[in-house]
Amino acid sequence: MSRGKRPKWMIDIAIERMDILFSRAEMEFITHPERSNRYVELALKLSTKYNTKVPDKWARRYCRNCKSFLKLGRNCTVRLVNGEVNIFCGECGHVMKIPYHKEQKNKRRAKYESRQKGNDE
Repeated sequence: MSRGKRPKWMIDIAIERMDILFSRAEMEFITHPERSNRYVELALKLSTKYNTKVPDKWARRYCRNCKSFLKLGRNCTVRLVNGEVNIFCGECGHVMKIPYHKEQKNKRRAKYESRQKGNDE
């Protein structure tokens, strides 16, 4: 095992634990929001220790700035602005901007292909 490199089984366990922590954070958010923020911090520590990514399911569910768990309608708002999704954190005011050009491109491509099929027939 080289320096800083973890075996696959350790990484799998870390990902599983991160998933458990984020699901617990979601369950605990209504009653104890500070506890859910702590769960997010612990999951991010696991991510850095084992050099893995946060699971895709949970990647947009925490604030990158203040590390708090985000629950739509409670402490964050989502807006579509100029071809991107803006997620506003209610705790610190940080804005996460996520482009959605791929989705728009795929939508146009599907529309174009359906037109082409109509012309071929």
